[in-house]
Amino acid sequence: MRRRRDKSMELHIKLANVVAVILWFNSMLMICINCTEIDYQPNIVLIMADDLGIGDVGCYGNNTIRTPNIDRLAEEGVMLTHHIAAAPLCTPSRAAFMTGRYPIRSGMDNGYRVRVLIFTGSSGGLPRNETTFAAILQKQGYATGIIGKWHLGVNCETRIDNCHHPLSHGFDYFYGMPFTNLYDCKPGAQSIILADVQTIVYLITEVVFAGFLTLLALRWTGYVCVGWKWIVWPAVFYSLLFGSWYSIFGFLRLWNCLVMRNHQVVQQPSDSETLSTRMIEEALTFIERNQKKPFLLFLSLLHVHSPFFTTEPFIGKSNHGSYGDNVEEMDWHVGQIVNSINNFGLANKTLIYFASDHGGNRGSVGVNGEIDGGWNGIYRGKKGLAGWEGGIRVPGIFRWPGQLPSGRKIDEPTSLMDIYPTVINLAGASLPQDRVIDGRNLMGLLRGEVQRSEHEFLFHYCGSALHAVRWHPKDSDSVWKAHLFTPRSEDKSCYQTEAGGCHGEFNTYHDPPLLFDLLKDPSEANPLSPATEPLFHEIQDQIRLGVEQHRKTLSPVPLQLSWSNVLWKPWLQPCCGTFPFCGCSEDPIQPSKTLKPGK
Repeated sequence: MRRRRDKSMELHIKLANVVAVILWFNSMLMICINCTEIDYQPNIVLIMADDLGIGDVGCYGNNTIRTPNIDRLAEEGVMLTHHIAAAPLCTPSRAAFMTGRYPIRSGMDNGYRVRVLIFTGSSGGLPRNETTFAAILQKQGYATGIIGKWHLGVNCETRIDNCHHPLSHGFDYFYGMPFTNLYDCKPGAQSIILADVQTIVYLITEVVFAGFLTLLALRWTGYVCVGWKWIVWPAVFYSLLFGSWYSIFGFLRLWNCLVMRNHQVVQQPSDSETLSTRMIEEALTFIERNQKKPFLLFLSLLHVHSPFFTTEPFIGKSNHGSYGDNVEEMDWHVGQIVNSINNFGLANKTLIYFASDHGGNRGSVGVNGEIDGGWNGIYRGKKGLAGWEGGIRVPGIFRWPGQLPSGRKIDEPTSLMDIYPTVINLAGASLPQDRVIDGRNLMGLLRGEVQRSEHEFLFHYCGSALHAVRWHPKDSDSVWKAHLFTPRSEDKSCYQTEAGGCHGEFNTYHDPPLLFDLLKDPSEANPLSPATEPLFHEIQDQIRLGVEQHRKTLSPVPLQLSWSNVLWKPWLQPCCGTFPFCGCSEDPIQPSKTLKPGK
């Protein structure tokens, strides 16, 4: 009897042990599942240069400017050679990048007088109803930060509503310029934004002043019998008017060129001599602060937009003057970010992406007489010119050790808009279903699981005008490109073409559209004809059908770059201190040892 109880007790103990082992295994399995879920969410670092030409980078063919850090990214990852921006200018291109949608869908490019935001105190900007990739990743538990240039608006109705601000579009942290880097931000330089207005005001002033002197001389000699009050008071009035205009020119740098940390203005005007160093310090701190959890860092560089504020160790070191110096400093900054990721042991957990927001401003000459625009390699056109490859063909490099192959080149058509669905997929989230997303997930292409881009058509807008269409037939390696319009002049500066290069007299209309075979003629030098391309009419017909289908997906939206939204409004102007005499400054920068370039 006792022996039977002992056996029963032994059986119970064995069963209890088995249950304990099962429970332990189950808990370990749940832990592993949770670990897998966390590991499935990689860190994402997006680095975007400003105005960098595709031909400025060594791995894309430049052998006179040194870009070893960017080149190393390409050696260790995947390089896209047919990577396209959605617009040839900052504001619309960045809006498309953030939303995965053509800027025409969000009203972020109207194509008339002004095609970019030109004041921090304007009401235009990325609409509240647009969902950025940052907003989706934020909901997935990512720490999200943007360091650098925003250029997608700040306020809507009051100085503190921050409706277009990065923190209203999914970012937890922002440090940088809500506007952009222009000659307006350089002390002593002429305003780019108000150049036309300044010229008009000065001409009117000269005419009025000459008229006043003439009237004064005639009154003094007795040829005109006009009371002195009819001379003195108009002169006083116009002097006050001219003084107010002059003060605007003086205040513009104060109002437009500022630095924010989150919602607070921390430097006004910005100190561009130290800003790029501050930005990299902020980026490195963000990485260190969030190394234990998934993070999204968008490093939106001010390099290489003119004017150039290059630090002393890089000045005079390149073979291409100030522009080359700035490119080489930018490359060094990229290296600092990559080194930080590596040093924290995050390389295999981090996808790094490098690109430019659009093509370089080829042929632009700065105030010192030097060329201050980039090189677009073999591609025709430049920043500001819609349609031509030089304004929209950009570098695109991905590095993710262990997940992406190294040293691979992909010639398939891809877009900056593709980053949107790619990072959302990596974060384990779903795309918004209530809107058209024009980008396509790149992971299959990057990993080599598929060999073709999902883009059959890519559409190239200048504002609301469709200038060109790219067609990559599903059953062919060919990439055809048709230009419905082309700019009449390619010699003007981008600011002149920004002023109205999308419609009417600024362009030449082509019927039938100019057709190029980009596979054989990437420079767009030799338009095809029925005599040189047997399938000329069939290709044109297919492109026409693609345009018709695309236009059916468009819906009218408020224009964010209309005159009413672009013009400066004093009640929207971000300001530290007392408006209009804004002014504040951060403590003097103390760069870390990691930010001291070697010889």
